[in-house]
Amino acid sequence: MRRLAPQVLGALVRRYGRFDTAEDAVQEALVAAATQWPEEGVPDNPLGWLITVASRRLTDLLRGEEARRRREDTVARWALPGERTAPAADRPPAETDDTLILLFMCCHPALSPASQIALTLRAVGGLTTREIARAFLVPEDTMTRRITRAKQRVKDSGVPFRMPRGAERAERLGAVLHVLYLIFNEGYASTSGPTLYRGELSAEAIQLARMVHRLLPGDGEVAGLLALMLLTDARRPARTGPDGELVPMAEQDRGLWDAGRIAEGVALITEALPRGVPGPYQLQAAIAAVHDEAQDAESTDWPQITALYELLMRISDNPVVRLNHAVAVAMSRGPKEGLHLLGELAADERVAEDHRLHAVRAHLLEMSGDLVAAREAYGAAARRAPGLPQQRYLNSRAARLADGS
Repeated sequence: MRRLAPQVLGALVRRYGRFDTAEDAVQEALVAAATQWPEEGVPDNPLGWLITVASRRLTDLLRGEEARRRREDTVARWALPGERTAPAADRPPAETDDTLILLFMCCHPALSPASQIALTLRAVGGLTTREIARAFLVPEDTMTRRITRAKQRVKDSGVPFRMPRGAERAERLGAVLHVLYLIFNEGYASTSGPTLYRGELSAEAIQLARMVHRLLPGDGEVAGLLALMLLTDARRPARTGPDGELVPMAEQDRGLWDAGRIAEGVALITEALPRGVPGPYQLQAAIAAVHDEAQDAESTDWPQITALYELLMRISDNPVVRLNHAVAVAMSRGPKEGLHLLGELAADERVAEDHRLHAVRAHLLEMSGDLVAAREAYGAAARRAPGLPQQRYLNSRAARLADGS
């Protein structure tokens, strides 16, 4: 039902043009299916069944509204009659139709990134409001209001239910990829809370990225983002120890890495890179591939990673990229050069108080032999770390240096 729900919602929005009311009708159809299917069996055409039931419920809702005629006139101005027709119940849905259109609609530029993420997970990912609220550690009421406001903004924008074209699609595609990137990052490295990652978010981002890649197989940045997700997520089984503690990449058991995902990610980025000038997602995927293809931490090709980060800084010069570049420089040219770059980066207020800057400084100070300063930097990083696994790891490093072990 999670897989079919976006297609049902897309069919109703295509026909009626009412995003908010259509979602209510789809939810009621899903409740009916969850109640009836276990007893009566799954119908031969579950998609058609859900569209039929949801359409009937939506019709009832619309008939009960006083301004029905005015809304129908508004819908008529939004799209041609052929664009409002729901797909026939017995017609197999195309991968490039309603679900993808719904994803692009949820990433409308009128919405804030937080609203784009919430609406995408709700309407396309099929997560409940409670699940989304729990994932981002906000009260359910807060998330409900955020999603409601987002749906209202989409409705007020009058955007037609169709795939954006030309420059509009190019602009919207950037927002789609950015939203999927943010969802994946929050799932892979949780910014707060007791756990290091939230698997349901990273899995949802990968699924949606696959969908976009099927729509645009020739787009290098789409392929790059999917490759980046796969290559990064491949390391997840080794990122935590038996008690949930963080295990840094250099200490991970690489035998636990997902070889299938690594092979798929490497193939994607290998095919995408020669097509033209690489974008930021392709370069990040190339960096991830260099890490994943190394048999152990000692054999990592740090000079190549350094060169890739220098290319990335030319097109995406932000403090996080510069921080990662400083690490690569330290590993390829020595900790002193890395510390010099960190000194310059500390003047950037966007990252000056970020725990990652202090953690990197601590690691490079430890590499250079200044254990006292390294211990202080680990402590400073731990005080700023947002999540418990990061705090525990950084405090353990500081304690280890204090014990002289």
